[in-house]
Amino acid sequence: MSSELLWVNEFLSNGIGQQPEVLKDLRVVRGPSADLCIRCRGGRMLCGKTSCPLLAKARAIASRVSLVDSEQIDGSTPPGVFVGRLGYPRVLVGPMIPPYHGDTSVLDTPELWLGRTIQEIVDLRYSLIRGKTRVNIFDAQEPFGIVDRLQELTMSGSPAESEAQFAKKPAGVLTLSDEVQPFGPSAPLRSFQAWGIKADRRVEKAYYDRDLNAADAILRLHEDGVLVTRIQRAFSMGMFGVGARRRLVPTRWSITAVDSTISERLLDEIKHLPTIDEFRVHTFRYIDNRYVVMLIPEKWSYESIEAWFPGTAWNEGGSYPAMMGDHEGYQGRTTYASIGGCYYACRLGIAEHLLKKRRQSAALVLREIHPGYILPVGVWNVRESVRAALSKKPAQFDNFHSALDFAMTQLSIPRKAWLQSSHMLREAFFQKRISSYFGAQ
Repeated sequence: MSSELLWVNEFLSNGIGQQPEVLKDLRVVRGPSADLCIRCRGGRMLCGKTSCPLLAKARAIASRVSLVDSEQIDGSTPPGVFVGRLGYPRVLVGPMIPPYHGDTSVLDTPELWLGRTIQEIVDLRYSLIRGKTRVNIFDAQEPFGIVDRLQELTMSGSPAESEAQFAKKPAGVLTLSDEVQPFGPSAPLRSFQAWGIKADRRVEKAYYDRDLNAADAILRLHEDGVLVTRIQRAFSMGMFGVGARRRLVPTRWSITAVDSTISERLLDEIKHLPTIDEFRVHTFRYIDNRYVVMLIPEKWSYESIEAWFPGTAWNEGGSYPAMMGDHEGYQGRTTYASIGGCYYACRLGIAEHLLKKRRQSAALVLREIHPGYILPVGVWNVRESVRAALSKKPAQFDNFHSALDFAMTQLSIPRKAWLQSSHMLREAFFQKRISSYFGAQ
């Protein structure tokens, strides 16, 4: 560890009320925000956040470090697996196991996290110890060894008993950056076994159908009520698709791929449905994020705008909110959205809602991210928040301007700034009829 970071263990130990030796195995590395963190030391809040994200991570590590005291761990895996992306097409894969037994489903099921605090979410993430071994992505075609065992585990619909032997004692890594999502301790994997696996028959059927393409498998499982997280996990392990085309997919990529695939398929059906009859505004607030979802009585189009306030992960040193977004018309989009996976997670929540209501509409989503959102917790937060917003009764209006006036009362950024950032709003204000854009085909 470099001399400039030697203070970190002492600072963290004091901040979490532990003795310095508790965190002696913690490896501290620099990130994009390291210099600011070193100057701040968690007390001056130079980043503008309401609390220190590094302390949130350190508390989670400290509360679990005593549970990881050897190279061997046994516990009930949620089930959890992880596929890395570094070194692609030879990637690191492995199970994620907590060092205790029982119903651990919540540890790797984001659908169950809505309503929890950021500290609680970080605690959940750090509860899982990750084993890792390098494999080829094409090993999913004719699985053997660790890939075969992880695919079998992934089929489980409930926690399974497991045991892992590591090459060394798992250790946590605390990055001096709030741009890195928290992960628990990890170590190279020597052996892994799981038992008591109870396969979800829906996933199992898709796995053994080697003539069914991956997109159809994903949609069928969604229609059958399988949680999106579980579909993403199985897709990541290369369990869907024509046999000769199966491959492992890094976890980060699989999340967006599944959100995008499902929403595209749902929208194909939604575009044949009648439009809603009025303007609807749904709102929701969670972990200092504010969401406004406007549904407009026109044919399908969609835009998602994010406003990151100073002191948040993507606007750490700014003096005013940084706004960014993407949109698509009736025909969809052909390029990857600049705001990343959040765009597709949000679109999925909207598509599910419209299909359930048997209606179509244009959709505009405005999201403010305030400093209380001390670190990114994953795109699941957007998907579940949009789902929650749309599950609530909306405010209803008979014209666009009244709907927008109400939407602005739920946000802190002025209308002018949203107008400058939103393609849909500009078109609505400067076209003679709102339908000239919203209904474009």
